[in-house]
Amino acid sequence: MTSPSPRPQLRAWQQEAFDAFMATRPSDFLAVATPGAGKTTFALTLAATLVELRDVERVIVVVPTEHLKHQWADAAKRFGLSLDPAFTNSSAVNAAYDGIVVTYAQVGMHPFKHHAVASARRTLVILDEIHHAGDAKSWGDGVREAYNDVSHRLALTGTPFRSDDSAIPFVTYTEDGEGHLVSQADYTYGYSHALADGVVRPVVFLAYSGEAQWKDSAGEEYSARLGEPLSPEQTARAWKTALDPKGEWIAAVLRAAHTRLQKVRANMPDAGGLVIATDKTTARAYAKILEGLSSTPVTVVLSDEPGSSERIDEFSASTSEWMVAVRMVSEGVDVPRLAVGVYATSASTPLFFAQAIGRFVRSRMPGESASVFLPSVPVLLRLAEEMEVSRDHVLGKPHRESGWSDELLQQANRTVSEPDEAPGYESIGASAELDSLIFDGSTYGTATVAGSAEEQDFLGLPGLLSPEQVRTLLAKRQSEQLDAREAGGRSSGSGSVGSSGSSGSLAADDIPALRRELNTRVSVVAGRTGRPHGAIHNEVRKACGGPPTALCNAQQLRDRIAYLRGW
Repeated sequence: MTSPSPRPQLRAWQQEAFDAFMATRPSDFLAVATPGAGKTTFALTLAATLVELRDVERVIVVVPTEHLKHQWADAAKRFGLSLDPAFTNSSAVNAAYDGIVVTYAQVGMHPFKHHAVASARRTLVILDEIHHAGDAKSWGDGVREAYNDVSHRLALTGTPFRSDDSAIPFVTYTEDGEGHLVSQADYTYGYSHALADGVVRPVVFLAYSGEAQWKDSAGEEYSARLGEPLSPEQTARAWKTALDPKGEWIAAVLRAAHTRLQKVRANMPDAGGLVIATDKTTARAYAKILEGLSSTPVTVVLSDEPGSSERIDEFSASTSEWMVAVRMVSEGVDVPRLAVGVYATSASTPLFFAQAIGRFVRSRMPGESASVFLPSVPVLLRLAEEMEVSRDHVLGKPHRESGWSDELLQQANRTVSEPDEAPGYESIGASAELDSLIFDGSTYGTATVAGSAEEQDFLGLPGLLSPEQVRTLLAKRQSEQLDAREAGGRSSGSGSVGSSGSSGSLAADDIPALRRELNTRVSVVAGRTGRPHGAIHNEVRKACGGPPTALCNAQQLRDRIAYLRGW
């Protein structure tokens, strides 16, 4: 070991997890902690302690990406541990180091070599983001083969669930009484706990809708509203059209996100923004749009290009405004100053979404909040609403069908995460409007046109707010909006939406407006009663019947609004 700097003081959850491990020093220990909570600090404190006690003589860290190899090696120095991130399958272990950092891909390609390295000495293996070991059969089998004889295995993850039946190596599964095997963690620290402790930031999701238009190979044109109940094919087309860098939707959303970032930087001068793109072509196109808005250089990170890790490190250490990246920045990359995000990808699995949002939640000072812009697509809206739900990996009943509460996610996860477009598809364009805000599992309807004064009001939310302050401010604005809407209905001589025989100023088939009206009334009731939005939605659905809100037709929405007006 090298001479360490003073070790970081452990947070309460880290100390509890540390004590739980040290009480028995088990062969296997699975720690589940929300992204941004500090899994690395916990793991390296444990590793340094075991080395000092001579319980182990070597430390091996296994990570998903090349960038994380260097990130872990740099972090280990603060704990007096020297880990070699340059170890390859063709090299020998350098005795000057306390251990090595490798990727799951490395282990999968040559498991017998890694078994020899791990079993040559008493070894602690840290399996970072262990769910990745199930990504490919070679990875899972390789990890089992390489590390089945070590002294201790510490598995870490912020998302211990998968959308398939690939078992995660060295994770314990137990019967749930219904014929399924459920993963069991030895210690769990969820997002809701971390939020209450001030360890992570609250996240406000800003969902943008709009009318999308495209045409097929026969030249026939189609139009659909982003976020409406559509077939999987129509949803994929409308979603892809919105994300087209040549269209107005993404340009409007990037402008709004940049405006939001400027507001946040008034309180946090180094706050940064991240756009997560689907592929490198759109990433470069998005960067070009941002270059016309930003006063600082825009960093573009593509996982298959040399120097990607260095560009991430440079951005992290700078005060530049924007970084645009494809998938590699969605997981494990630590850039604490990220405070504004744009989810500009068609990836829709719960695992990818949770890891992507995890890039924005790390808290540096009391009162910080994060803002994430995303398309108003039912599957993404539900993922945002369910952000605080704790999940486990279920074998025999994939997570897409066991851990979510309604038909929307089951349908969405039956489709591929990034839908391929049929030949001949051509985007025509899409408009953008701020459809709703989601915070703490609650949805607040807005119905504001992109660039309008009303949108600017929401984008001007202070960057330093506690979760309770965010909740109070959104509820206040929601109530004011409802009052203004009802006042407008009275002045025009007609009732509000849901009134018998009248639909007020809204068309009877204006489903987006009806849905916003319903969400607004639910928010007002929640503010008056203190009950969760979800509980009120469930009660209304039970009383009125019908499908989830996002699948309701106009009459079903009016019935629910009328029911709430009677409260």
